Amino acid sequence: MTKGDWNLGDVTTPCLVVDKGKMQANLDRLASMVAAQSIALRPHLKTVKSIDAARFALPSQQAPATVSTLAEAEQFGRAGFADLLYAVAVSPQKLDRVLALRATGVDLKIIVDSVEMAESVAARARQAGDPIPTLIEIDVDDHRSGVKPDDTDNLRAIATVLSNGASVHGVMTHAGESYELSSEADRMEAARQEAERTVQAATILRDAGHACPTVSVGSTPTAFVPVARPGVTELRAGVYMFFDLVQAGIGACSPSDIALSVLTTVIGHQHAKDWIIVDAGWMALSRDRGTAGQKVDQFYGMVCNDAGEILDDLVVLRTNQEHGVISVRPGTTGTVPDLPIGTRLRILPNHACATAAQHDRYHVVGEAGATSEIWPRFGGW
Repeated sequence: MTKGDWNLGDVTTPCLVVDKGKMQANLDRLASMVAAQSIALRPHLKTVKSIDAARFALPSQQAPATVSTLAEAEQFGRAGFADLLYAVAVSPQKLDRVLALRATGVDLKIIVDSVEMAESVAARARQAGDPIPTLIEIDVDDHRSGVKPDDTDNLRAIATVLSNGASVHGVMTHAGESYELSSEADRMEAARQEAERTVQAATILRDAGHACPTVSVGSTPTAFVPVARPGVTELRAGVYMFFDLVQAGIGACSPSDIALSVLTTVIGHQHAKDWIIVDAGWMALSRDRGTAGQKVDQFYGMVCNDAGEILDDLVVLRTNQEHGVISVRPGTTGTVPDLPIGTRLRILPNHACATAAQHDRYHVVGEAGATSEIWPRFGGW
């Protein structure tokens, strides 16, 4: 973390901006919802990928957290975060890195979804003398990977193999199809299904004699609905720390809740086309078009003034590598404002993870727009 005398009017654009107050409000909102359900919160750090952001987001370095890459696990582990779940199915080539990090005192847990991978984990764990805590990934909605929650034979076979060297730590899932929903009723149903089917898989394992202490569920769309989750021990979510326009389109937040934006500068105009040209292209915003299939298409991002106030119906209509084209959203009756060259704007992202990945630091803005800190971020696998 760095501090100093700087302001957003002086920094080179495009750059990444975090509104600290909005981020804190997002964190507080989910923390209170989870506390009311008496389950643990295991925030996902894949979006922030920043030690400083993680320290801000977690109550302590002993608090549980989730990562999506071993590079994240190693970075956060070296920084003192001691309870990590690597929530992507592990491959044999990565087990030495898992064991090396665990040897430093980090309680790193991994996941598998096949007998084949369970055999590799168990064999390497036996060899190392470290019963690696391993969760079985459950597919609750045909979205991605995982074992079907009612596939009794496969679940028991994976757990039996793991038990010969590793530890059956539990089950986990990600309700990825919730990203296709747009009503709270549908998200509530997805959250119920996510919890019930994951608990179903845990019950199968327990009936077969496996302790299965952890039942882990989570996605940002399903996290932010008030449903009971009996039998669930922890909930995971990540993009909620910043939120983004996809989440706003789903209904998990409003655009005014989005804490992440890209600061950009007006560099030109095409008046005949009602275009404003800025220096944030897809290299700064990403090519993510996650709102294209939603009720309101935000194209490559919603436009705000330099204070973060949304400019109605103004979007980044198209992008080139280092150029963004701002205009009025097609189908609306707004007009393009007169924004002189040099004007600073902020762009709210479609997908916070993808946009943040384009940058190596966050410029953190405090109350009343006061600049406060720079948080370095990292990437890699």
